[in-house]
Amino acid sequence: MARKALKLASWTSVALAASGICLYSNKYLDPSDFGAVRVGRAVATTAVISYDYLTSLKSVPYGSEEYLQLRSKVHLRSARRLCELCCANRGTFIKVGQHLGALDYLLPEEYTSTLKVLHSQAPQSSMKEVRQVIREDLGKEVLVLAVKQLFPEFEFMWLVDEAKKNLPLELDFLNEGRNAEKVAQMLKYFDFLKVPRIYWELSTRRVLLMEFVDGGQVNDRNYMERNKIDVNEISRHLGRLYSEMIFVNGFVHCDPHPGNVLVRKRPDTGKVEIVLLDHGLYQALTEEFRLDYCRLWQALIWTDMQGVRKYGQRLGAGDLYPLFACMLTARSWDAVNRGIGQTPVTATEDSEIRNHAANYLPQISQLLNRVPRQLLLIFKTNDLLRGIEAALGTRASASSFLNMSRCCIKALAAHKKQKTRSLFRRARISLRESFSLWKINLHELVLHMKGLRLTGWLRALLCWLLPASH
Repeated sequence: MARKALKLASWTSVALAASGICLYSNKYLDPSDFGAVRVGRAVATTAVISYDYLTSLKSVPYGSEEYLQLRSKVHLRSARRLCELCCANRGTFIKVGQHLGALDYLLPEEYTSTLKVLHSQAPQSSMKEVRQVIREDLGKEVLVLAVKQLFPEFEFMWLVDEAKKNLPLELDFLNEGRNAEKVAQMLKYFDFLKVPRIYWELSTRRVLLMEFVDGGQVNDRNYMERNKIDVNEISRHLGRLYSEMIFVNGFVHCDPHPGNVLVRKRPDTGKVEIVLLDHGLYQALTEEFRLDYCRLWQALIWTDMQGVRKYGQRLGAGDLYPLFACMLTARSWDAVNRGIGQTPVTATEDSEIRNHAANYLPQISQLLNRVPRQLLLIFKTNDLLRGIEAALGTRASASSFLNMSRCCIKALAAHKKQKTRSLFRRARISLRESFSLWKINLHELVLHMKGLRLTGWLRALLCWLLPASH
């Protein structure tokens, strides 16, 4: 144990020295503000949180009412400490905090409600601080290598690779402007989508001037109630929007936390709109990946377990394909086997996922290091979208899966048509596509009729139980 501690100290010293040299040599930075400060804050916060959990809950019977009340208080204290850490360290810490704040289906409510403030009230940074964050994040590669040396069962290098690739893109505002215009043109047939206009004559790589568009955050149910906006309509629109991006176009907005997705009623027509902001981070999917991802989701939606295994393995999951399926759907393996479109999410299943997630961290880390890099941002996007659905109370609805399936069918049919010159084969493909879409429409109609019948039964039951007084 002592040798491991000494080894850790040695590697950490090298890492912090590298960060220090990198920062000191930069004329834009204050030599007193080293990367070690941010690392030190993170380590100290983690230690305080761990100590709080260990000591506060130690003498209380597990599962008792007192235990649950005390645990909620510890959750809240820890969440506030994490939020303070994110605000103090800024940069990528804010990004991580925003992501955590959207994981309503996975994290305790005390954490998500506390960290949600980062979606719309994150601290602002000067360009001096932005440059500093970039250099610190790149300097942390040495520290990650040290951790990998000490704990080889955890795979961390994908974190470094993704941070190095994505941060410069997010900070290039001309790139963000081009992305905004590309997605607006790509999805122009969606009359419910609003992408603010770019004023190019007043924009540079460091300054982006966009049209101002007002609205409420997509997870703000009170705003929607005040403005008579249907949460189910918003959820359907958001699902269609991202299904088209991922499965059909392969160009995906990868930062849909609630601060970047607004809803409103258009001032001129009164129609509901989704306003998409912050276009710095997009993922362009290769055709091979996009098509395999389509096939995997088709297998998941229609409970084709052989297909789940085949396409999960083709996407790099190997023998971890059951865990891969659970991570993609945020459902238990039992729910995946029974059909994610047939079985609604229950409080018991949510609790099971939360309680057991920590037990699979080594396998999750191994899986994330194994799958194609383009899938990492898709995982993040899925998490953020599910957080929005959880806040709206529309998570895992059958209609959302059917919309995904429609897009998968369209994408696979378009690919097959591109691969053949035969008019007869193209006609056959179009016919099969139309028949598959017709089956989905019929299935959706049956579900709708069942819902109406159930509503009628409930109304009749209430009238019988509570007869009107004469």
